[in-house]
Amino acid sequence: MTALLISFDSSPGDRPTLLCLPQAGAGAGQFRQWQQLLPDISVVGVQLPGREERWAEPPADSVDAVVDAVAAELGGRRLVIFGHSFGGLLGHEIAHRLTPAALVVAACRPPWMWVGAGHGLVADDVELHRLLEARGLDADDLDEDSREELFEVMRSDARLSLTYVLREREPLTCTVEAWGGDGDDTVSPQQLDGWAPYAGRQFVRRQFAGGHYFCQQRLKEILPILEGLIP
Repeated sequence: MTALLISFDSSPGDRPTLLCLPQAGAGAGQFRQWQQLLPDISVVGVQLPGREERWAEPPADSVDAVVDAVAAELGGRRLVIFGHSFGGLLGHEIAHRLTPAALVVAACRPPWMWVGAGHGLVADDVELHRLLEARGLDADDLDEDSREELFEVMRSDARLSLTYVLREREPLTCTVEAWGGDGDDTVSPQQLDGWAPYAGRQFVRRQFAGGHYFCQQRLKEILPILEGLIP
């Protein structure tokens, strides 16, 4: 697989890295502004094929292939991993390969709940409409081509999630934080607590005002927390 990382830091040097993985159907460009707000950290996004500047590339074959590619690119950097929704699942798998200082999963159910969960998105456009509404978008406001293009990226990520293999292994040795939005009707606080068994060192759950996409609206709250987790 070709390189998946996008660095938003023009001169990273030996600064620690914040690795950011976006939600299903989205690109890493949303993290560009994070670099401006975190000048002492190198912000790096994972850009899966089929979106933004990689829109013409075929989709990734499997979760394992994505994890292998990202782990190979990152090498021995000091890092914290942040993943939103599906990005949290990918981040968890990457954390098992790279041993970050911390893994932060936002609006993300624990790994066992992802097994087979993508079937609904692949087969049912109603689910796709619902996810768009959670982002504050109405699919009916898009022209037919734009709507189908967006839906296909979301279906592609759903198909990618279906390749996920749940493995029995030791909990992560890093801190694990699970973040949720108080108004998120797709991921409950109880589901976020389901991440606790995956944390071998320390587990923290945090709640923020907002829905499934609370992170983009609460940057002034979440970025200092992420910065504090950086070694």
